[in-house]
Amino acid sequence: MGLVLFGLLTLLSAAVGAAAGLLLVYSTDLPQVEQLERYRPISVTELYDGQGRVIGTFALQRRVIATYDDYPEVLRNALISIEDKDFYRHSGIDIWRIAGAAYRDIEFGGKVQGASTLTMQLARNLFLSPDRSFYRKVQEALLAIQIERRFTKPQIFTLYANQIFLGHGAYGFEAASEYYFSKPAKQLKLEEAALLAGLPKAPQYYSPIAHPERAVKRRNLVLNAMLEDGKITAAQAADAKSKPILPNLQKDPNSLAPHYVEEIRRYLEAKYGSDQVHESGLRVYTSLDMDLQKSARQALLDGLAAYERRHGWHGKLVNVITQGQKLDTYEDPDWDEEPEVNGYTHALVTQVSPGAAEVRFGQRKATLSQAEVAWTKLKLKPPGMLRAGDIVYIKVLAPDAGGKSRVSLEQDSGAEGALVAIDNATGEIKAMVGGRDFNLSKFNRATQALRQVGSSFKPYVYTAVIDQGGSPDDTILDAPVTFQTASGPYSPHNYDGKFEGTITLRRALAQSRNIPALKLADHVGIKTVIDYAHRFGITSNIPAYLPVALGSAEITPLEQTSAFSVFPNDGVHVAPRYITKVTDYEGRILEEDYSDIKDAVSSRTARIMTSMLREVVLHGTAAAAAKMPYPLAGKTGTTNDFTDAWFVGFSPSLTCGVWIGYDEKKSLGEKETGARAALPIWMQFMNVALAGKEPGDFPAAPAPGNTGGAQKKVDTPDVAPGDGETH
Repeated sequence: MGLVLFGLLTLLSAAVGAAAGLLLVYSTDLPQVEQLERYRPISVTELYDGQGRVIGTFALQRRVIATYDDYPEVLRNALISIEDKDFYRHSGIDIWRIAGAAYRDIEFGGKVQGASTLTMQLARNLFLSPDRSFYRKVQEALLAIQIERRFTKPQIFTLYANQIFLGHGAYGFEAASEYYFSKPAKQLKLEEAALLAGLPKAPQYYSPIAHPERAVKRRNLVLNAMLEDGKITAAQAADAKSKPILPNLQKDPNSLAPHYVEEIRRYLEAKYGSDQVHESGLRVYTSLDMDLQKSARQALLDGLAAYERRHGWHGKLVNVITQGQKLDTYEDPDWDEEPEVNGYTHALVTQVSPGAAEVRFGQRKATLSQAEVAWTKLKLKPPGMLRAGDIVYIKVLAPDAGGKSRVSLEQDSGAEGALVAIDNATGEIKAMVGGRDFNLSKFNRATQALRQVGSSFKPYVYTAVIDQGGSPDDTILDAPVTFQTASGPYSPHNYDGKFEGTITLRRALAQSRNIPALKLADHVGIKTVIDYAHRFGITSNIPAYLPVALGSAEITPLEQTSAFSVFPNDGVHVAPRYITKVTDYEGRILEEDYSDIKDAVSSRTARIMTSMLREVVLHGTAAAAAKMPYPLAGKTGTTNDFTDAWFVGFSPSLTCGVWIGYDEKKSLGEKETGARAALPIWMQFMNVALAGKEPGDFPAAPAPGNTGGAQKKVDTPDVAPGDGETH
């Protein structure tokens, strides 16, 4: 008997020693759980507009860190019922679940799997590889025990709920709730909470977007588990099961102002590094106004659509069938975002019959009738202007009604545009549209496109004259003139081919007369004019040729718009800015930005020039804006061959610049002047931007003094002509 007992004790000691040895081996390279006390998951860097609304994000993982109380009881109950019923009772591992899972794996010849508690899943997600080996399972259990000893159950649940992957780039239940349902987790209904709770098992397999049928089955399984645990009643379970899955996908905030957001990304990465920008959850407070941005984008797209219609149907559509793609599987990049009413998108023609064409865009469908394409002056009939497989550009006029949206046919011939709006007093960029479609072109025409500015350059000529003692009432002769240059005689002309004789400087600017501008530039010296342009914040290199006075200089829309803000700002230039403040995730300020301010010209000169530019709107080339009920001023600009159309104008509080043209610098078409192509866009935007606000007024210009006449004999300049501007 003694020998038997001795033998049993020896075997027990050996078993204990072996187990201890195994535990020692498995625990030697375990990470330190203490790291969790300082751990913060990778989180989203968020960009806010001036009212604190999110306009963009940067992240490797879409994650919004939440607290335990941010997760409602219905979500906590759903997750625990399906993933870990004894979460609040066990100490990190569930022996009976592990034993049962191990028995089933042995029975079916598989590896150890299943039976993981929430704590074990947390340990695996944070510290271990995803492989399902016995070695990893033991480490997972050991780490779970350590986590349970150091943290409370609410802390463990919160760490898990913020960390877990839930499909489509969403990490954590707060981010998943916002992505799938466009609302915070606190507002989840029972059926929504159950759906999210079912995702950790296999996020892609049970995706409510990609596999709604599987998602329904998994959600109902969660509801059954909650019913078994007494967390919900049978009536509640039945009601929740009857509800269809209706994801309300969160719109990508970056889509509102993609060019603007991209500018900020480049700046932040250059200053803080890519890792900190995409992983550390910075908080970036910008100058943008979300409402003004929406209005700016709408105005630009509407203006481009109007331009396209004026020039008729070009056709030349891309056809996906000829490219070897199928109608039922084609997906367009535009369809990543739900189109808004009055929004523009690309659509796929699926069928054409006499008088109608069926189109699809994302999950939506619409019919183009003859009325919607009447502006093309072509008939809808096969074979004709449209065929199945064509990619067309449409405007969404009304949302789904009876399963179909109402749309109009538009055209994208490649014409582009840019719009910038700047607060005069602060230099804050309130709106920026860098092109028609960011998906098609990341090039930001507002900040990167150097374009000839046409007659919108002339205010710098007149500023130089006024600042050197001239008066708006001085006169100059608008008559034929020839300048002798090194490359031969240069005989400029006015846009209308006519001459007005002796006119005041005020009228010469308002009517954008070319001859007076050239004479004045020659009188004060083109280098002096260029110096004034640089005082206004223009940094582009401007060659010292006389035709620069007519706008052959190439300047970006942002610089030109910022420069014009000097006039309503009483001669002060406030450098444009995107960012007001950057903080880390805990709110510590990393930087606060203030605009550089400098005097450009005297307040006298600025006020006189403002009154002259006001005349452009009241009686000059921008007279179409005279009916707007606000004090406004500005200048049109058109270049030779109508390659660029501009209007840059301002109210007492806001300056806005609009440019229209082709990237390849081809003609917009006959008579596509700044007044015709750009001004309507500016008017549409400014009408919305100024509506309901106190318009204020411009400071009064000083009374005219005896400054002497500007009418002088224009000496022949010895300069080489460049591409002059026409209007």
